[in-house]
Amino acid sequence: MSAKPILEKLAVLADAAKYDASCASSGTVRRDSVGTKAIGSTEGMGICHSYAPDGRCISLLKILLTNFCIYDCRFCINRASSNVERARFSPEEVVRLTLDFYKRNYIEGLFLSSGIIRSEDYTMEQLVEVARILRDEHRFGGYIHLKTIAGADPGLIAMAGLYADRLSTNVELPTEEGLSSFAPEKKPETIRKTMASVRVGADAAIEAAKNRLIGKAKPPRFAPAGQSTQMIVGADAARDDDILKTATNLYSGYRLRRVYYSAYSPIPDASQDLPPVRPPLMREHRLYQADWLLRFYGFERAEIMQGARGGMLDLAIDPKLAWALQRREAFPVDINRAPREVLLRVPGLGTRAVDRIVAARRLGKLRLGDLAKLTASVKKVLPFIVTPDWRPGKLTDSADLRARFAPPAEQLALAL
Repeated sequence: MSAKPILEKLAVLADAAKYDASCASSGTVRRDSVGTKAIGSTEGMGICHSYAPDGRCISLLKILLTNFCIYDCRFCINRASSNVERARFSPEEVVRLTLDFYKRNYIEGLFLSSGIIRSEDYTMEQLVEVARILRDEHRFGGYIHLKTIAGADPGLIAMAGLYADRLSTNVELPTEEGLSSFAPEKKPETIRKTMASVRVGADAAIEAAKNRLIGKAKPPRFAPAGQSTQMIVGADAARDDDILKTATNLYSGYRLRRVYYSAYSPIPDASQDLPPVRPPLMREHRLYQADWLLRFYGFERAEIMQGARGGMLDLAIDPKLAWALQRREAFPVDINRAPREVLLRVPGLGTRAVDRIVAARRLGKLRLGDLAKLTASVKKVLPFIVTPDWRPGKLTDSADLRARFAPPAEQLALAL
């Protein structure tokens, strides 16, 4: 069989990588090669951070090393039994593509994943080799995100952390039951062990930096942008509550920087127990909103689920509003007196708006007109706040409050 030209491989392996959502480049350290013999930076002139509406970074070269795979996960388009077109890059080809794209200012870095070929260790070695060549031989200072291979030798994971800005190990499905049913070759304990190896490496690097003696060389960083993971939403019967429970455990147990939620996409020749249509994209969006409440707004999972039904988030309204409608006794709150943690629970107020409010009220009492200058969501805020010139009265407890914010029901089109 003749070898594919590199551009044909790129078409196949870039398309195969589109199902992986965990490719944001935020959170790494600053590196700038201006004035040096190195190449690439993580920010600065010529680098554009561009994000899709759902948070995905689109300024990275995002590819698979190969879409060949010895695993047969039923939800995966690249499973061993799939009849998709296959291709494989060599490490040198990935390096050449990355440098060529970067010099043309198409990208700010590389997101590299892979199907499993030969063995977990062999595949991980190939991924690490790409990063090693970029860093050591070409002095590439741009962003590198490597997908770690669950079950690979911890020594290889340690090497990956020295070259990559971020590492990620996909847990694939939210529950162990779902994983054992749809991907029996992947073991939850193996995935957790690999994630633990990343955390150990990161903790060791932080400790070494703290204990560094003055005048001594800085110890090498280990995946300074942390680690992330991805869960497929809607492939199995997991509820939103199950998904958020898993996410909470991952954040606390492995210090993940972020969990990504990817709506299941139906694949060709799928097994009959997989859904024939993808779940609503709004479900993925609501999970991201709930995730932010967990990480930045001080909510517990149980509180978020107070506004849910049957373990599923309300698709019509955001989870903070859904919670507030169930906890109306906590409102209205005084904009000028409520502490920051209470203001963060007011529907319509984000973290930046709350910080602006806290800073502005030190200079004097805020009125409704002042609030309108600090947030664009005044209409949503009105039922839940008090200012010197505004009181919601019965609006906070009105029976139709949810209907004021929920989108109108759509008329079903009748086929003639």
